[in-house]
Amino acid sequence: MILPPPPQIPQNTAQPKFDSSFLRTFVIIILQLKKSKMTKSKQLYFIIILFFIGFMACNLSRSANVTSDVQSIYDENCAGCHGTQLQYFKRLKSYEKSVATLSKMIEVGEENLGMPAYGQTFSESEIRQLSEYITDFDYDKNHQTTTSTNPNYIYEIVVDGLEIPWSFEFFPNGDMLIAERKGVLSYFSKTDGMTTISGLPAIRVEGQGGLLDLKLHPNYATNGWIYISYAYPDANDSGKGNTAIIRAKLNESKALYAVEEIYKGSPATEKSHHYGNRMVFDGQNRLYFSNGERGNRDDFPQALDNTNGKIHRLNDDGSVPQDNPFVNDANAVGSIYSYGHRNPQGLAFHPVTGELWEHEHGPKGGDEINIIGAGNNYGWPIISYGVNYSGTKFTDMTEKEGMEQPIHYYKPSIAPCGMAFLDSDIYPDWKNNLFIGSLRFEYLERIVLKDNQVVYQEKLLEELKSRVRDVRVGNDGYLYVAVENPGRIIKISPK
Repeated sequence: MILPPPPQIPQNTAQPKFDSSFLRTFVIIILQLKKSKMTKSKQLYFIIILFFIGFMACNLSRSANVTSDVQSIYDENCAGCHGTQLQYFKRLKSYEKSVATLSKMIEVGEENLGMPAYGQTFSESEIRQLSEYITDFDYDKNHQTTTSTNPNYIYEIVVDGLEIPWSFEFFPNGDMLIAERKGVLSYFSKTDGMTTISGLPAIRVEGQGGLLDLKLHPNYATNGWIYISYAYPDANDSGKGNTAIIRAKLNESKALYAVEEIYKGSPATEKSHHYGNRMVFDGQNRLYFSNGERGNRDDFPQALDNTNGKIHRLNDDGSVPQDNPFVNDANAVGSIYSYGHRNPQGLAFHPVTGELWEHEHGPKGGDEINIIGAGNNYGWPIISYGVNYSGTKFTDMTEKEGMEQPIHYYKPSIAPCGMAFLDSDIYPDWKNNLFIGSLRFEYLERIVLKDNQVVYQEKLLEELKSRVRDVRVGNDGYLYVAVENPGRIIKISPK
């Protein structure tokens, strides 16, 4: 949760002020009472009652304005990480977080979780009011799921009862592999339901870390390889971690075997955010994947001696392709394909051009959609269309020679997650459209492209009021999405 300096929020403890219209009305009534035949005692009684009613009305109005102001600040600045329906603050009850504890957390921050201190940004009363708003919010009352009212599609729940489904993948028979960020890998059978898969390595489940992306080898039917990315805990220092990828096979007992680590991001850091990660195979069975800059903006993205803030390319066995752009640079990590990235959580190949597309989280503003080229520098943090979460600038440049421009950027940020091109004939009006999930605003975005430019955008699934985490096209040609709170896999069908 990262907040800019807010407008002044009136305090509940301040004395209510009567506006001029009320005072005029009050004076007129008193003058009329003096002309009436009421006794003085009755007039005084009537005036006291009128004054009390006015006092309460102004106080209630003032309280409503306070709530409205705090809610708008939350919606604008906090919802991207914590949900518009305060989904992730619902868990504070189980952690027994009081208003005082939450206020302290907002004041001093938790840097390793990506949350800065706001003691210099907000006054003590403003922090307390925001804490009270968060702890008093009734999630169950305010969160409702309705059916689709869009005339172009319907949706159905395929898998329910999940927590945070970070990704999912389809087996050739239509069954699913599902990764929940809490570190649970599951096999979902259309006939037998959910089975937990054993054999995962140690996973660092903290902050944004946990079990991440899934991808089957293009020749899975013959070789059985499954690729799994996750946040790993450093064996030498349990307080640090980064992104890693294994490949493994699945036996009939739903256990992983033949596990091989093919990638391990470095260096590991204490930060618990910006891991990335998405994976995609090209037509030559080479694996492309992203590694976030791990919250170390000024250290990693522009340097080639580390894996962070990069798109990488490996052969399917984990070896480095000999035509990678930096493979002959002794000071560079050989797997690097492009650099200057922040936190990429979307990768997909365009079904017509074959180009690799990517999206990544910007800071406050500046989420990007990019076309990735070998050896290209995408500028983070030298150039950006965003600013610090506090509202201050970290760069005055939005472009620089030698650094790539996004084909599209978002202001305000939508917090993009998951990415897929729909190349199915089932949806004739959506053929080759790009689909991106929004965590912050809780919708699936349909993007129409022309000559690699965004010409139309449509919001889908807003009625779910759920953060969209992943987008996939199934073997059946239908579009599927993973959403959070409640955790579900949704199938979208044209009407």
